[in-house]
Amino acid sequence: MRTYLNFDSNAPKWIIFSIDLTIIAFSVVVSFLLRFNFDIPGQEISTLINAFVIILAVRIIISFFFKTYSGVIRHTSLQDLQRMYLAISSGTGLLVLLNFVAYFIQNKYIMPFSVIIIEYVVTFFVIASFRALIRLIFQEITSTTKTKTDVVIYGAGHNGLTTKQALDRVTEIKYRVIAFIDSNPSKQGKLLEGTKIYKDENLEKILIEKKPATLIIAVQKIEKAKKRAIIEQCLFHNIEVKIIPPVTDWINGELNVKQIKPVKIEELLGRKPIQLNQDKIKNQLTGKTILVTGAAGSIGSGLVDQIIQYYPEKIIMLDQAETPLYDLELRMRQRYGDNMCEIVIGDVRNEIRMRNLFNEFKPSHVYHAAAYKHVPMMEDNPSEAIKANVQGSKIIADLADEFGVEKFVMISTDKAVNPTNVMGASKRIAEIYTQSKNQHSKTKYITTRFGNVLGSNGSVIPIFKRQIDEGGPITVTHPEITRFFMTIPEACQLVLEAGMMGDGGEIFIFDMGESVKIVSLAEKMIKLSGLTVGKDIQIKFSGLRPGEKLYEELLANEENTMKTHHSQIMVAQVREYDFEDITDKVNALVYSFDRQDNMDIVGKMKAIVPEYKSKNSIYSKLDK
Repeated sequence: MRTYLNFDSNAPKWIIFSIDLTIIAFSVVVSFLLRFNFDIPGQEISTLINAFVIILAVRIIISFFFKTYSGVIRHTSLQDLQRMYLAISSGTGLLVLLNFVAYFIQNKYIMPFSVIIIEYVVTFFVIASFRALIRLIFQEITSTTKTKTDVVIYGAGHNGLTTKQALDRVTEIKYRVIAFIDSNPSKQGKLLEGTKIYKDENLEKILIEKKPATLIIAVQKIEKAKKRAIIEQCLFHNIEVKIIPPVTDWINGELNVKQIKPVKIEELLGRKPIQLNQDKIKNQLTGKTILVTGAAGSIGSGLVDQIIQYYPEKIIMLDQAETPLYDLELRMRQRYGDNMCEIVIGDVRNEIRMRNLFNEFKPSHVYHAAAYKHVPMMEDNPSEAIKANVQGSKIIADLADEFGVEKFVMISTDKAVNPTNVMGASKRIAEIYTQSKNQHSKTKYITTRFGNVLGSNGSVIPIFKRQIDEGGPITVTHPEITRFFMTIPEACQLVLEAGMMGDGGEIFIFDMGESVKIVSLAEKMIKLSGLTVGKDIQIKFSGLRPGEKLYEELLANEENTMKTHHSQIMVAQVREYDFEDITDKVNALVYSFDRQDNMDIVGKMKAIVPEYKSKNSIYSKLDK
């Protein structure tokens, strides 16, 4: 069958146009036959001929105006039928008008009104039926050659119906919608395009009994907890879960099946929506000059996304990474124009360049996100860790004081708590310095500390995704390793809130929720990709890397926390350091860069941070 019929090509427009004209001609003759009980009087033959010509001419004109012949007939949709209805109705309205005009001019109608009405009904019915028949025949013929996939759609509203219609248009795979699920009692038990609508409570039963390959969430506004429950249910039964994009992203108002994407692992984070004090943040940022260091990174660009919504006078985006910074610039200028964005290529370790930046723009707020963050790389390159994370932070913090910055907000990490690696220790030293700096400056120095960010550069999510795309295996360092996670928007929103409420000297820690087992994260990502763990993708354990912990902490043993007005933000109570003493030690650490003696550098770091105990590292000998 596939050999003789080419289902990938569409019928030429002139063929569809000719078929429509044939149907219209047939309808005119049938209308006269019905009007005169299949016995047309001889004197009405001339009326039939005149009516035939006029109706055909009107229908041709209207057809060209509405382009009713331009649709792909085998994929006739509800929108196509609506356009057909408007075209035929408009033509009939024009015929009625012409009939009245003729009567006004020559006191005689062109044709009986009953003929116009009958022709209208017959034409629409036959053309619509013909298109529906072609679509049905095409679906039946091609269904034998297609891979069949059973689908459940969550949501029986307009979006759910549109999703089904998008699936019906696919030629390569036969998607069969076997059930709709909807929480609206008025829809439950009814049929939508021949498919039954079930209540929420039936989802588990449907997944078990009907065993669909995919469930598509076609509801735009759905509670996070409910969405998470649906996804978890599907993953338990090894069913792929997809979600439709927002209506604003549809192409010309029409959903394309390629836009229906698998849900992301972020959807499984069980966190309540973050409530921000919008007015106070707005008062702090609107009309101000804001500097974001590391602006091209995950957190930096996320901060830019959040801050620019408050319409600062100028947002200075600083980074040394040229290409991602260029991409960020294009995105921001496209959305907000050219006036608010200022791109600066530069390195926080270069004091001359940074001084020129502060002198030129005089920022009122600094969000310092620039840092090296990869634990294994910094374990092998401690001199670079102190150069970027310690010296770079010191340069920006000192310039903030010198140029009268109102607030300096440093982005830190949970790895700074009881650090076991060079990276964590370098961030803790930066925390200590900026905290101590607060004692001798009008600038308010604030630190925000949180765990891993889903989807950030170097996080496990893009690594796992790449490994899945390559067919595996996924590598996990240890079967028991756990981490705290939050999304980039969540982290950045809490940074803004903490920056707004800080009076200087605080280390704010964020509620990271429950720690997540990395191996469980890997398993869920495999299932979300529609694959089976152990069958399609293997998970292998590679062993802990140098400096890596099994469990992350958000507070040091000697610290405790105080609540704030925000339920997801707490203040860590930490010991204070003498500014003069810590400055001398930090300077000595920075000067040791020139000698490139890793053991000496790490030894000095341990002297500043006594709780820094190396794990699985060559620097463990220094702890003895």
